[in-house]
Amino acid sequence: MASFNRVILVGNLTRDPQVKYTPSGMAVTEIGMAVGRVWNDRQTGQKREETTFVDVTLWGRQAEIAGEYLVKGRPVLIEGRLQLDSWEDKQTQQKRSKLRVVGETMQLLGGKGDGSSRTPGSGSVSPSFDAEPPSPRFVGEFEDMSGSSSADEVPF
Repeated sequence: MASFNRVILVGNLTRDPQVKYTPSGMAVTEIGMAVGRVWNDRQTGQKREETTFVDVTLWGRQAEIAGEYLVKGRPVLIEGRLQLDSWEDKQTQQKRSKLRVVGETMQLLGGKGDGSSRTPGSGSVSPSFDAEPPSPRFVGEFEDMSGSSSADEVPF
């Protein structure tokens, strides 16, 4: 049976990131995100809102960049995978678990100064931090096997 574990979140940080380091020197940070959803209730016709709070773990250079550029309230896009952490509560001896996102790519959203009056870093912010170089294509543009591009062709 095939499986697919991919998460894409766009939301605002709920707290400033705190970068820590493992004994081997690998950077790690935990960020909290508030992700909103808005819809119209079919029964009442009223606009409804729901906010979900998600914990995200970033590793390596991603963690360092988050610590340098992200601040509470800043909008960010995270792409990653779900991970289930399980442990035994020391006080109650009960099994506990928590679902979290392990971030693999991060894109800063909004303009300079969004989310806080504090300006992190030294000035300009690169808009995307991925493990691989960004694709030069624009959204909606596809490339066929011959190498030509067309916005009208779908690659599947």
